[in-house]
Formats: sequence, structure tokens, C-alpha cells
Amino acid sequence: MTTSSRAHLSRPLDGPAPQPRDGTTETWRDLAPDILRQRLVIEGVPARPVDDLQIRQYLSALSREVDMVQLLEPVTHRSDLYGWAGWIHWETSGAHFYAWEQPRLFFSVDIYTCKAFDVDTAVSFTQGFLDASTVVARSF
Repeated sequence: MTTSSRAHLSRPLDGPAPQPRDGTTETWRDLAPDILRQRLVIEGVPARPVDDLQIRQYLSALSREVDMVQLLEPVTHRSDLYGWAGWIHWETSGAHFYAWEQPRLFFSVDIYTCKAFDVDTAVSFTQGFLDASTVVARSF
């Protein structure tokens, strides 16, 4: 993790491939190499608690930043136990946003798409939008 204003990106996924849950020893393999799939997880510490409006604004603005076609307005929900969650549907998949206030200020963004996008743009935009002092990201 980094505490600087610049995000640390880990590429490719570090560590051993996850083992299947069915008890076999086969490692991860790409079952659809002809279908582009790009994933990015961005996590960090926002400057202040994140609310419903901010999540919806972030997800719509992220769509424009990474050049995705937004199909629906973002959807959000608050759990009394776990905090805020939001989702946006893109023509080429979508993104989820999670925000905690307890036990600490924290956010996690999961982006999954079948269209390539610039990881650095997504990370930099997220850090700036949430005024996050600490951000980490992993693309795979």
C-alpha cells in the first residue's frame, strides 16, 4: 500500500493462482480467450464519509472518464450494518462502489468490463474525486 498522493498499481495479479474449490489441483486458466475482460479494483481512504449522492455522481462521472456508455442511472443502497453500496450498468458491463464509515473510513471500487479502458485514468480520477489520501489498485 502507498500513502503517497500517487496510487500504486500492481500488474499482473501477484501471488499464486487461486486453487479451484472443487478439490482438484488445476490452476486458473482463461476459458474465453477470445472475449476481452478487464477488471480493476481500487481501494482507499476518502477525505470524508461518502454518501448516496456522491456515489451516484462518482459512478456517472467515472463512466465518462473511462469512456463507457451508461445504460441506467446508478443505483445505491445503505445497509445499517455495512454502509453504502452502489452500482452502475454500462453497455460493456459495469462498476460497483462500496463505502464504510465504521470501523474506519474506507472505499472499494470494482470495475469489470468487456471493453478496454485506461487503468491510470480510472485510478487518478477516483483518487481526485474522493480526495483520497491513500489509494491502492490492482488490475487483472
